[in-house]
Amino acid sequence: MGHLSASPTITTMIIVVKTGILVLGGLITYFSYKAYRNTGAASLRALALGFGVVTLGAMLGGALDVILNVDLATGLLFDSVLTLVGFAVITYSLYVD
Repeated sequence: MGHLSASPTITTMIIVVKTGILVLGGLITYFSYKAYRNTGAASLRALALGFGVVTLGAMLGGALDVILNVDLATGLLFDSVLTLVGFAVITYSLYVD
């Protein structure tokens, strides 16, 4: 299993950091979506979607080795791809009217 190759300290720190990303990313996504619901602005909808994708990528990328028994590099690639897609959507949200 990919997650067993790291020391217990590193594994614990990864869990702590990924939990922080999930909590803060979830809050940003929630407040962005709430602002979109109040204003109807397409840019805020795209912003919420972008942060949601980034947060989802961080959560799933960190959990893939445990859930699907994939190696760390594959989980990191999955996380990075979703981060790239999320940042592309966030960038789009800055330009949409």
